[in-house]
Amino acid sequence: MRFIEMTGESLLSVVTEPDVSASELLQAGVTPDAIVRINEQGDIEIRRHDRWDVIGGLLGNYLERVKDITGLDYA
Repeated sequence: MRFIEMTGESLLSVVTEPDVSASELLQAGVTPDAIVRINEQGDIEIRRHDRWDVIGGLLGNYLERVKDITGLDYA
């Protein structure tokens, strides 16, 4: 599976309505320096000490938002 990896700070700038809310991301442990990734289906995962956890998802035209904000493509 391919992902775009970014910081929590970048993720918070990607999230819009009706995506998962910023407060939900904070409750899931997304801090500005957290490592997160988004797969091509829009699933958001956060890097824990020993695993990746799915914490939400993006809806709509998230691909363009992710590419525009991060400057990255799926790898």
